[in-house]
Amino acid sequence: MKHFVRIVMEKQEIVEGLNESVFPNHEIYETDQGGTVIEIPLNVMLDENTANEFAQRLADHMFESGYEDFDIEISTDIDEDVDEITYEDVDEFHEDYGTLWFNEDDELDEAEYQGRKVKLGKPTRGDVKKFKVYVRNPKGNVVKVNFGSKDHRIKKSDPDARRSFRARHNCDNPGPRHKARYWSCKKW
Repeated sequence: MKHFVRIVMEKQEIVEGLNESVFPNHEIYETDQGGTVIEIPLNVMLDENTANEFAQRLADHMFESGYEDFDIEISTDIDEDVDEITYEDVDEFHEDYGTLWFNEDDELDEAEYQGRKVKLGKPTRGDVKKFKVYVRNPKGNVVKVNFGSKDHRIKKSDPDARRSFRARHNCDNPGPRHKARYWSCKKW
């Protein structure tokens, strides 16, 4: 197995004058999504503690060099046999890992709404209703979708309440992403 350190930047960034003492024998290449990757080969695999310390020092160096949006991946000696965990309840999963989000429709993650930058497809706490999310409508315009009631608690851990809500809102066919019903059904 090849041992490595990778610095992955989401946007295509110009990487200039990398210090050879910090980035020895590095390669720079572009991802399929248009990001930049700096890959540094390692002679040995690092244990988890050493990898964490190295990643912290590398992150500090990147911040000092003016880079802000990047991830660091380091190959470690963590056992390749990972135990699988099966969650029967969504709430248990969210307690352990929080809300995971990914862009479902291959659109850009950011857009402009009323003169400010917003993230697309990521529900957040709302101002008018309990939640809000910014999405593109079929015409291509960015719209804000408000959904959820500030007065009611989501009881998705109660199977009867969940079943009733999903039947009442026809969540088997939630409709388009630019409508509140779609996002309410997704939360339930």
